[in-house]
Amino acid sequence: MSHGLTGVLSSSSFHRSKKPKCIKTRHKPLTKIRASARDQECTLRFPGVCNYRTDTTVLCHSNLLEDGKGYGIKAPDEKGAYGCCRCHDVLDGRARRPEGFSYDSMISLFKEAVALTHAELRRLGLLMDD
Repeated sequence: MSHGLTGVLSSSSFHRSKKPKCIKTRHKPLTKIRASARDQECTLRFPGVCNYRTDTTVLCHSNLLEDGKGYGIKAPDEKGAYGCCRCHDVLDGRARRPEGFSYDSMISLFKEAVALTHAELRRLGLLMDD
């Protein structure tokens, strides 16, 4: 009594499932300057935008070419300012600027925020005077 079993699997009866390869993202290690943003106050304080929440503060890098920003390249940490998630979204263009808040005003406030952030970084010993 043969059931047609030969002990050999044919290619049609055996299907090897291929696992998709995971794409590994390589994050740069968190620098001391970036890590210092945790629980800091937002220095950007964009009017009508800022949430004033210290638990959302990150280091916001400059988007200006003069500061070293380029296609796929972040400006150096030294060209950044502490900012809450909402101000950061506006600065990076992920959220709209409020009506009446010009690009020039935003850049002016960003530069002031960089100066405030530099003062804190010096106090923490993370930035030396030029």
